[in-house]
Amino acid sequence: MVLEDAFRRPLLDLRISVTDRCNMRCRYCMPREHFDENHEFLPKEDILRFEEIVRIVQALLPHGLRKVRLTGGEPLLRRNLSELVRQLRACSEELDIAITTNGLLLSKHLDALVDAGLSRATISLDALGTDTYQLMGDTEATPAVVLKAIGEAQSIGLPLKINTVIKKDVNENQIIDLVRTFGPRGIPIRFIEYMDVGSTNNWNLDQVVSAYSMRKVLEQEFGSLQAKQPQHASDVARVYSTRDGWKIGFIESITNPFCGDCSRARLSANGSIYTCLFANKGHDVRGILRMDASDEDIARAIQSIWVERKDRYSEERSIQTKNLKVEMSYIGG
Repeated sequence: MVLEDAFRRPLLDLRISVTDRCNMRCRYCMPREHFDENHEFLPKEDILRFEEIVRIVQALLPHGLRKVRLTGGEPLLRRNLSELVRQLRACSEELDIAITTNGLLLSKHLDALVDAGLSRATISLDALGTDTYQLMGDTEATPAVVLKAIGEAQSIGLPLKINTVIKKDVNENQIIDLVRTFGPRGIPIRFIEYMDVGSTNNWNLDQVVSAYSMRKVLEQEFGSLQAKQPQHASDVARVYSTRDGWKIGFIESITNPFCGDCSRARLSANGSIYTCLFANKGHDVRGILRMDASDEDIARAIQSIWVERKDRYSEERSIQTKNLKVEMSYIGG
């Protein structure tokens, strides 16, 4: 039986945060003034073990789950992440197992992840220029490290996508160069409107560059963009192609929300289910996992959460943008 929420949206995708730690301090996600050396991250004993994550996935597979995405924080900071991929792959050969990473550690772990059964990777890269990259990420790292990892991943045939958050007056000037870099290589790039996730990034609507504006800039450079039909109703990106067949996606959570087809649940690193990226509370499932619950118990617990889900935050965005919300680094993007 497929699990459906109050609006008949199925639970098809599970985003799994494997750590709340990160090796960057992106201004839109983990601003350093809030996530400094004094910040208290989750203690090790609170974080779900691999076997516990696998139990949740196993329990949901008979109920329509088709895709898991490993996130963070930065998921490659989690030791032996390839072992989790291996255990998830053992659950199902058909399961789509993806990872979202900033790419700084990808070269080191790439072969092990692919050997374990990783299906694909999404790499966050907000700029090609070093100064802009370091400004967006509040980091001393350079995009050259990420570009090297992208080349290595492509050379062994791992399907890739690039995610780029666009913030007004910060990295708008990178849009054309990013398309010119990845379009000819057949790597889709997705531009993300700067979102009001969490409560620490000082989000302001004036800092948002709309997808419409981005498309106008790109059409001046590359000509008319052709809209593509989505592969699935729940796809988060609206995809276009250039005359050369380069694929460009836009995630328009601010100006053109897609709540109506959202099929994603999020599992935090410490074992809570969140039914929306903009949620302000989660639902603990770690407790029943550690009380030796059966797969049926786990599925029933998550079903009881999902059937009550009425989240439509982006479609109802208003004064509630000021409300306290869980940080993206805690539940993944």
